[in-house]
Amino acid sequence: MNSDATGADPVERLTVTLRVNGRNHTLDLDAHLSLLDMLREQLNLTGTKQSCDHGQCGACTVLVDGRRILSCLTLAVMYEGASITTIEGLSGEGEALHPVQRAFLEEDAYQCGYCTPGQIMAAVGLLGEGIPADKAAIREGMSGNLCRCGAYDHIVAAVGRAAGEGRS
Repeated sequence: MNSDATGADPVERLTVTLRVNGRNHTLDLDAHLSLLDMLREQLNLTGTKQSCDHGQCGACTVLVDGRRILSCLTLAVMYEGASITTIEGLSGEGEALHPVQRAFLEEDAYQCGYCTPGQIMAAVGLLGEGIPADKAAIREGMSGNLCRCGAYDHIVAAVGRAAGEGRS
């Protein structure tokens, strides 16, 4: 690439079509834009939280083709053609809550609520990978998502409740 008048390399931009929460979005994006920043800044989906920006807390967890990923560590342009689900896409407007969302409410699995969207998305992904056998398996499966308030026992109970619903 040629440098601009300041000597800095211009930012490469790409046009991509991303499927987010069941809707296609064609966007002109900086090639270095994280998926997290694209969701929050371009699509105004602010349920996905920005916290550590280092992939250490899990607040930015979303699902890509059903798999859990940390959206702060990945580039948006990598997901053309993939199905991306954020907390806003778990249940549509006027629809019943997703079973994991309902279980989080029933088990009081939130305190300040900041980590809750990432916790819920991680739980949905975990349950999609297979139903954990016990509390220890749930704790291990959710270990990448931190809660500063320490609501872990309630989070484990909520995932267990949702897993129980998945068994019936």
